[in-house]
Amino acid sequence: MENSNIIIRVATAADKKFSTIITDEMAASAKARGTGIARRSPGYIEQKMEEGKAVIALTTDDVWVGFCYIEAWEHNKFVANSGLIVSPDFRKTGVAKSIKKRIFELSREKYPDSKIFGLTTGLAVMKINSDLGYEPVTYSELTTDEQFWAGCKSCVNYDILMSKERKNCMCTAMLFDPADHYTPEETRQEFKKHSKAYERFMRLKQSKMLKFLQRKEGGGSSKSLLRYFLNFLNSII
Repeated sequence: MENSNIIIRVATAADKKFSTIITDEMAASAKARGTGIARRSPGYIEQKMEEGKAVIALTTDDVWVGFCYIEAWEHNKFVANSGLIVSPDFRKTGVAKSIKKRIFELSREKYPDSKIFGLTTGLAVMKINSDLGYEPVTYSELTTDEQFWAGCKSCVNYDILMSKERKNCMCTAMLFDPADHYTPEETRQEFKKHSKAYERFMRLKQSKMLKFLQRKEGGGSSKSLLRYFLNFLNSII
């Protein structure tokens, strides 16, 4: 991490003063990305702090930097590290990776036998997860807890998720199974190999598909082409 003046630690009840700024930033970040997250109230964040199930990042002069918390599902069979958020002033400094590492360690301390999973659309988060030993999995390997999936209702892609009977969506599912997992170095190499192949595949597919659409539309408007293209992508998810 670039900034040595940042402290990353387990949150306590004394940190509840930051709960509103945390939830406001979560909402603003989701809106900017055009995606949705399970909306959390300041009270919910404060509960996580009181239970010792959250990690907070602060500067040495007590300025909020970042946050993440733990949720457990199916009687602790599954654990999710949720709500990772970093203040805009401290992004691209390495702090997100440090928070993820600490919340992962805290999850392993509190739930040593639980499977730790996550859903993400971000390549950067996938990279961090793979460094920790997560592996890409199908949705069928995640929790079946209805309360967890209800949290997806606020996501703009919820209709896609339900149309696919919760078998897949725009997010990539990743899982760390303490009973059966690769080393972080092994998953890192797999991530590098597959992410590069995936990027090449998507560039090729988009190029070929757009050429096809241009012929189909006879040089139609860019909005019309984009609409056709997005419908095509949604149909194959």
